[in-house]
Amino acid sequence: MIDHVSIGVADLETAARFYEATLAPLGLSRLVTRPATIGFGKTYPEFWINLRDGMAAVGPDSGVHICLRAKSTGEIDAFHAAALNAGGRSDGAPGPRPHERVRYYAAFVIDPDGNRIEAVTFPAE
Repeated sequence: MIDHVSIGVADLETAARFYEATLAPLGLSRLVTRPATIGFGKTYPEFWINLRDGMAAVGPDSGVHICLRAKSTGEIDAFHAAALNAGGRSDGAPGPRPHERVRYYAAFVIDPDGNRIEAVTFPAE
């Protein structure tokens, strides 16, 4: 249903370095580079970062939350570690998230601009 998502960033090169490292464990790489936007994906750009001059940091109560699907718990662990190594902050360490209806494994990070990014998988066990 959703073709792609995009987020605003204050510094395109800082964000590009962060997302190149953070998205690599999920199999996404930089596919398109333009003066004010960069697209990441597997075969076509599914996730875009867009330069917004003068953009203030995203507030913690903004509600911005993007979730990306991973193939395995190992990818989730690598996503989280890569994000922290690239200057992101943890917003929830990798681990199982049991709920009434569904059990899943996820990790949550905050990028240098304050955007919340999650990676999720649904293991059989």
